[in-house]
Amino acid sequence: MKTHFKIFLIAMLLCNADKVIAQDADSATLAAHTAFRPLFLNDTLPAIDSTRSWVHRKLFNEHLVQVSKPDYSFYADFLPDFMAGRDFANHRNTWLNTRGYQVGGTVLRKFSFHTSGFENQARFPNYYDRFVNETDVVPGQSYNRGYDKFIIPETKDWSYVTALLSYAPIKYLNITLGHDKNFIGDGYRSLLLSDVASPYTFLKLTGTLGRVQYTAMWTGMQDPSAPRLSEYSGNRKKGAVFHYLDWNINKRLSVGFFDAVVWARTDDTGNRRGFDVDYINPVIFLRPLEGSSGSPDNAVMGLTGKYKLSEEAIFYGQFVLDDFVAEHFFSGNGFFRNKSGFQLGVKGAVSHREKRLNYLAEFNSVRPFTYSEKTMSIINYAHYNQPLAHPLGANFREVIGMLSYNFGRFTASAQGNYATYGYDMNGINYGKNIFNLYEINSMERGNYIGQGLATKLYYGEGNLSFMINPSYNLRLELSGIYRHETNAQFNEKTGWLMFGLRSSFRKLYTDF
Repeated sequence: MKTHFKIFLIAMLLCNADKVIAQDADSATLAAHTAFRPLFLNDTLPAIDSTRSWVHRKLFNEHLVQVSKPDYSFYADFLPDFMAGRDFANHRNTWLNTRGYQVGGTVLRKFSFHTSGFENQARFPNYYDRFVNETDVVPGQSYNRGYDKFIIPETKDWSYVTALLSYAPIKYLNITLGHDKNFIGDGYRSLLLSDVASPYTFLKLTGTLGRVQYTAMWTGMQDPSAPRLSEYSGNRKKGAVFHYLDWNINKRLSVGFFDAVVWARTDDTGNRRGFDVDYINPVIFLRPLEGSSGSPDNAVMGLTGKYKLSEEAIFYGQFVLDDFVAEHFFSGNGFFRNKSGFQLGVKGAVSHREKRLNYLAEFNSVRPFTYSEKTMSIINYAHYNQPLAHPLGANFREVIGMLSYNFGRFTASAQGNYATYGYDMNGINYGKNIFNLYEINSMERGNYIGQGLATKLYYGEGNLSFMINPSYNLRLELSGIYRHETNAQFNEKTGWLMFGLRSSFRKLYTDF
């Protein structure tokens, strides 16, 4: 822990610590660090309204079980997720049957815990169903249980569990042990670390001192697609370490510095690698350390930025660098080892009384072969058969627009995506599939974004919901999705309408 605080003190000297320590009207703004999610917020339970009946409170305001005392708090809920729908374009009925729970609480405002679990069965539209069949994973959740694949191929069956233990021994430090997801960025997508993939186990240390917040996280992940070492060995395991330094330079401008290293616990011949003690060192950046030690691991670096345009609007961006060869980087010759991507976006809100309009516009671009590796696919930037960053992998450009309007307990939202990318074809690796080794069947020079089987993706989604109970996001929801993916070899359309009773705060993506 002493090492962590040395890092913080050095960082504070770089950003005028005497000004940070001073208390002023902008201190709350300067102390807000929003890029690494989930954020650490006080888990305050809703107040008990004695003027309402027990049934009314439990249905519309409170947790199902709720205890609030000066030294501790506790809550528990049943989380239903029941949906019925129809994919009209493919004449297919869809449905979702999820029974879930959540339990959480706090002790002495230093210790908090939360766990949730879901048992699920579902029937999806064609494009979603195809993804599950190809990867054996329900996107962002868990593996599709084997026995249902043969008994009822159209019906998927899976479990989804998360757990978090958080301890704050002092106000400057938080220690979190969990099995869940994390997200780095201020936009809808993240090119550094996203919540697209399934939950994973992690230990996260977060220190905050004035304008600087520093996070070090060690994770345990796995790759079901990697060749198994024996019939009974199970999925191949991999580890990753992430560092993120967030610096609020002033009340408008924030920048962040990111790095990560992914390694395999065993190589393809069965030699056990174990944990590299060098990665215990929390100092960024890891790329020089990984390179100087002759490590075969996969290192990724990145930058984030955020500028406050007004009280309710920000401009944000990201840059990711997976590999870099200086002599080719500025030549424009499309060298395959110059792997990078960037994001630009703006988001904000317009509020009036109980009404609020939120908006977001975002552009993402990632070069071919980014996030992939050259020797072992298991150390690519992925977990459980899904990317750790953008769901489209690499070799794409994407534009996203989002609007939502809140009025009372009603919310109406709309989203539109347009993406172009290139699939592999004729046995050539064009760089979209990050599970392919980038030095095999690929072009060394002349690579460009969108190369390969040129494909366009159109995605639109509309949603209308009524919030029944905000304590656990219980709501009635009507949603419609239009998806059209087209290229010279196929033309697939989806028109998906759904209605049901939903709950929980988990984010699951359908726009891929």
